[in-house]
Amino acid sequence: MTVGPGPDVDNVDAVDAVVLDIEGTTSATGFVVDVLYPYARERFGALLASRGDEPQVARAVAQVRDLAGEPDADAGRVEKILGEWVDADRKATPLKTLQGILWAEGFARGELVSHFYPEVIEVLRGWAADGARLYVYSSGSVAAQRAWFTYSPEGSLMELVSGFYDTENAGPKQEADSYRAISAAIGVAAGRTLFLSDRLGELDAAREAGWRTVGVRRAGEPYFAAGVGGHTEVSAFDEISFARSVR
Repeated sequence: MTVGPGPDVDNVDAVDAVVLDIEGTTSATGFVVDVLYPYARERFGALLASRGDEPQVARAVAQVRDLAGEPDADAGRVEKILGEWVDADRKATPLKTLQGILWAEGFARGELVSHFYPEVIEVLRGWAADGARLYVYSSGSVAAQRAWFTYSPEGSLMELVSGFYDTENAGPKQEADSYRAISAAIGVAAGRTLFLSDRLGELDAAREAGWRTVGVRRAGEPYFAAGVGGHTEVSAFDEISFARSVR
């Protein structure tokens, strides 16, 4: 069965699982940078001051101190470190954890609504209806990913997604072992798993793990100029087609 119009994904006999990056792929990086980053940054101080004893917050703070090499950093210093990491767009797990807590709560309160490129939701619904299992693998925390797909402009999309992976439960996105870990977790052969991302390093790591890959290049995104190397290239999801295995 062919899914969607457009060029075939190279060398794919069949795809059973599609793994999605978010920033620059399903959604605009500008929304994350201009809306979500400031939202969390303005609330880091209050979170650390009032909820520092919560297990998830305390664990993240300990990780910040460890990564920064400052075991005695107080809440004020931790907040400053987090701000520096935001400015550097550092994909640090404890930063993503704390951002995810704040974003999830902001989505739940109706203060935030996630962004998707215009064609994405319809295409994802089509793939899911045709039997493809959809997963998310993002540097943003699983909590943030769940909120993103729960509070979309078209309502909850959670029924479309079979699982969520981040740098904590899978590993760094530019290391092949992270993709191997996801393959083991979802129980789908690497050769029947398709990864969509805008970052060449991630695509290379997924291919090294045996996954099929498509580079999504959207004009205006930060990694557009870098290209996608030798990976199949599209500018939108509705340009992708692939066969589903028959079971």
